[in-house]
This record gives sequence, C-alpha cells and structure tokens, in this order.
Amino acid sequence: MGRTRNRLLEAVIQELGLPQARLVARFRAVAAENGAHELDATNRSSIARWIAGTRPSGRAPFILTETLSRGLGRTVTLADIGLAVDEGAEAQPPEWSVDTLTTLVNLGGTDMDMDRRRALVSSAYSVAGLALPSESWWEEAAARARARRAVSTHTVTAQDVESVREMAVFFSRRDQQRGGRGVGRTALVAYLRTEIADYLNSRFPTERLRRDMTSAAGELAYLAGWTAFDAGEHPVAVRWFTVATQLAEEARDAPLAGHVLRAMAHQAVDLKQPGQAVRLATDSIAGKRYSNASWREKALIGVVHARSLAADNRRQEAVAALAQAERDLGRAEEGEGEPGRVWFFGEASLAHETAATLRDLGDLKGAERQFRHSVRTRRAQFARTHSVTLGYLGAVQVQQGQLEAACDTWGQALAAMTGVQSGRARETVVQMRRALSPFRGRLGSPAAELDARARAVLGIS
Repeated sequence: MGRTRNRLLEAVIQELGLPQARLVARFRAVAAENGAHELDATNRSSIARWIAGTRPSGRAPFILTETLSRGLGRTVTLADIGLAVDEGAEAQPPEWSVDTLTTLVNLGGTDMDMDRRRALVSSAYSVAGLALPSESWWEEAAARARARRAVSTHTVTAQDVESVREMAVFFSRRDQQRGGRGVGRTALVAYLRTEIADYLNSRFPTERLRRDMTSAAGELAYLAGWTAFDAGEHPVAVRWFTVATQLAEEARDAPLAGHVLRAMAHQAVDLKQPGQAVRLATDSIAGKRYSNASWREKALIGVVHARSLAADNRRQEAVAALAQAERDLGRAEEGEGEPGRVWFFGEASLAHETAATLRDLGDLKGAERQFRHSVRTRRAQFARTHSVTLGYLGAVQVQQGQLEAACDTWGQALAAMTGVQSGRARETVVQMRRALSPFRGRLGSPAAELDARARAVLGIS
C-alpha cells in the first residue's frame, strides 16, 4: 500500500507561504537551537517527503511544529499537521531536549484525546526508565527560555501572572478534596494547552515577569502530573512532571524544581522502584532546591526523601531524614511568604508520610500511631488524602492481627470516599478486599459486610 499524502501538513505550509528551501533553513535553525543537529531536514526534498507521507523521525515532528508556530504567530500542534498518530513514539520516555512549549502543547493534545491517552497510559514505559538531563541542560535552561521568540503579540502583565496563580490554587484545592480523576483534571489540561501556552508564547516586558509567569505555569504542569499520578496514569504523570521541571528551571525557581522531583520520587516509591526513588529524592534536596525553599517545603521534600530511603531499606538515613523534616516543619509559620503549592502540608500530612516510612521499615506499631495521629489532626477539606490514610491504617491494623479494628477503620475509609475520584484511594479498596479474602466467606461477619460495600465502591457486581 502506498502512503497517504499529508494534506494537513501541506495546508499549514501553504498558509505559511514559504518556499520549501526557506522552510528547511528555518527548521534547521530551530533544530540547532534545541541541540538537535542530527535531524533529517537537510535538503530541499525533506519537507516534500513528509508531505508525501513519510513521517519525520525522532524529535523532528516537534521541531517542525515549533518552526511552523514561529512562522505563523500561533501555536501549531502535531495534530494540526497530521503527525499525532504515532502512538509508539508517544509511548517513549520524554525528551528533555525538545522545546518545553512544544512538549506542553503536544502533551496536552495527547492527554485530551481519549484514544491517544489510553494508548499512553497502557504503554510499558515506567518511571524507572526516566533519565534526568545532564548538568549542562540545567545550567542552560533559563538562557534557552530567554532566547525563545514570542509567537503571540500579547504582552504579559502582573495581573496575568496573578490570574494563573489563582487558577493553580483552585485546581490544587479541588485535587485535595475530590482527587485527580474526572472533569476537574480535564479542565486543568485544557487550560494548560490553551491559555498557559499562549501566555508563555507572549511578550514579556521584564525578565522578572517572564520568570514569574513561567514558574506559575510550572506549578500548573506539576498539578497535571500529580492528578495523573493520583489517577494511576503513571506514564502521563511522568511527562507532565518533566514539563513542570523544565518550566521550573526556565524560571530559575529551584524550590519548584525540588517540589516536582519530590513528586517523581513519591511516584517511584509507589511503583516499587526504590533506587530510582532515592536518586530523584536526593536530587530534590540538592543545593538551592532545598536551601532556598520555605521551611514547610523543606519538610515536604525531606519527608519524601525519608520515604525513599525507607523503601530502599536504608533505616538509619531514613530515621535521620524524618527527624530533619519534623524540625523543618516546626520552624514553619503561616504567612511567611510560602508558595501556594505547599498550603496543604501540615501536621497531618507529616504524620501520614512518617507513618508510611515507619511501615516500610517494619515498625507497624509506630506506623499505626502516626496514621492515627494523621486521622485525628486532618481538616475536612482533605477528603482524598483522609480516605487514603484510613485505608493505610486499616492495612497496618490487619497486619498486626487486629481484624475487628481494621474493619471499623476501613468502614470509615469507604465512607470518606464519597465523591472522591482517586486512583490511589481506589487502590486502597482493592488492597482491602485482598486482605479480607480469608475472612469474607463467613456470612454475617463484619468482613463479609465490608467486602460488599467495597465491591459497590469499585463498581463490582
């Protein structure tokens, strides 16, 4: 069978109105800016071959969309030029060398397309395959962002930055209450792909405004990653975390980069990749990522470092990291100019993470005490995390032979999940049913009644 002519790409190139030779020259210039000197648009026939149906390889599709976006003064996506059908390419680990805004727009398109998102979610790629970029990449990120040419004629204002920050607070609070699945996440991704992409492609009157807007955008990209992680869509989450880290570095916001790397470490712990978790967590507390962070953020990234060490069976280091995180949170004060992204982390959150660390170290009694403390001190607006904490507490209780107490705790967990859309909360129910399996055959027993409620939550008849 012959190839199908790429009419979409042909139409966009016609709109641009450039001879192929000049378009190839622009492509090569953009490729060089992105450190992609090896790409194959090196002669007059390259564009013609792509129009004729030969798909550009590797990073070439992303470089092509960036080239066309610059020329047209608007964002051009892979879907716009008929190159969004290669699911195998989308299932590969994220490319740090591809332009950040190109990655953001194309990832947003994948995330919002049900079929492409499903293909990505089901891909074999895991967080264990993620390789962080070289030191030179980190050092050059901000310079690359400053050199990026504006596509839009809009000039960003301080009010624009404040608007984006307000949206980040809104989506963060919704995630804490309802979880990472559903309509709220779809709205977040759409906002990133449209308004945020447009802002980042705009003109910045000052370097301070550029950095502020880029940092605010990074927080939203982090939230897209976190909600994907909470929904159990790990390959999608890794890609959003990558974009968030890129934006943090372009903004020279070291604490934000540490915050995102901390989330990636947390994900690696959940995916049973302890070595990877330790490496990411160690990077999250390196240099200015820790030293420039607020005390509350230091405690947050520090306690996840402790969890990573515990997962890797490094007991003494994990215990020391827990103690440091507790000291850091003790020095945090409300209104000290903390970033909005750490508003949720307090006594209850620290107790939850401490309990998970102790559980992984084999200290079940200590873990039970800390989970109980977390349940007692958590405020009502944290429904998602509260249900997960109760699920973990019940698991620790049944491990100690406390079946009746575990059933009571799990009953509270199921009640707390009303209205919550979270893959992690759902997973605690799956684990609950597994732990109850030796007991649920006894008709009329608390375990059998609880299992019936759990099946209803999972939608199992």
